[in-house]
Parts: sequence; C-alpha cells; structure tokens
Amino acid sequence: MGNKPWKQKLSSVFDIIGEILAVVYVLVFALLLIDAQWPFLQNVGWLYNTFKVIWMYGGFVIAAIVGLEAMVKRNFFLFLIFAILLAVCVIFTFFPDTYENLLGFIPAD
Repeated sequence: MGNKPWKQKLSSVFDIIGEILAVVYVLVFALLLIDAQWPFLQNVGWLYNTFKVIWMYGGFVIAAIVGLEAMVKRNFFLFLIFAILLAVCVIFTFFPDTYENLLGFIPAD
C-alpha cells in the first residue's frame, strides 16, 4: 500500500471486504433460491440455518461496509453520523419486538 494516507488505506480495506462479502452473499442467495426449487440444503439443518442468517443480515452488513468505505473518504463529522446511525440499526436488531414489527414477520392479531 506504500505511502497512501490512512484514509485511502482504510477505504481499500473496506472495499476488499465489501467485494468478498458481496460475492459470498450472492452465492448464498443463489443456493437458497435453488434449494427452494430442489431441496438439498434443508437436509443439513445447521448449514441451512447459517445460510438463512447470512441471507437475512447479509444485505445490511454489505450496506454497512460500503457505507463505511464511502464515509471514511469524507470528513469525520459525516463518518461519525453514519457510525451512530449504524449503531442504532445494530442495537435495534437485539430488540425482537421492534425488529419484527418493522419487518412484519409475525402477523398482528
């Protein structure tokens, strides 16, 4: 990486991580779609559950990495705002009622 400023180095790291995660996410999503038509993953419960978790949270993780990559190039104030918003999103995923109400996983009676 030579004499690049730290912001460019960090941006490069986020770029590589984002690219790898995007490929993994698309691969997992494709396998889950194929499995929906011709079940083969459901026979291996732990793998199927792992893929479902990756499918559920993968988009958020990729968006977070790409957002961090974009914000590290900007001023610190914008990076801080993005980091706080990201933290709010992550914290609310630990409150099942709020998260389920947002996504509508459980129908209301």
